[in-house]
Amino acid sequence: MSGTDLWTLLVIVGLGCVTVLARSFFLISNKAWKLPHWAERGLQYAPIAALAAVVAPEVIATQGVLIGSLADARVFGALAGVAAYYWRRDVLLTIIVGMAVYLPLHIGLGW
Repeated sequence: MSGTDLWTLLVIVGLGCVTVLARSFFLISNKAWKLPHWAERGLQYAPIAALAAVVAPEVIATQGVLIGSLADARVFGALAGVAAYYWRRDVLLTIIVGMAVYLPLHIGLGW
């Protein structure tokens, strides 16, 4: 294709407008928003849930194939991160401890 046609440009602009409207929806209202208690409580778990959703598939599989041995730095990094989270309940500490265990094993031992 040598150029972009009009339909493609209209779709891009339309999607941009929908995105801006959806993301600025909370700014449009004149009154303050009050979330229900259950929603506020649920949002407290969002960071750790997102971290688990990103990390878990990488820890248990490599390119769709399950890890075959325990000589893998990802397993030990994940276990150290889980232990740190249960110890202090701090997501930042979880990431720091997990990477502090993972990087020396991965770089130093080549796991």
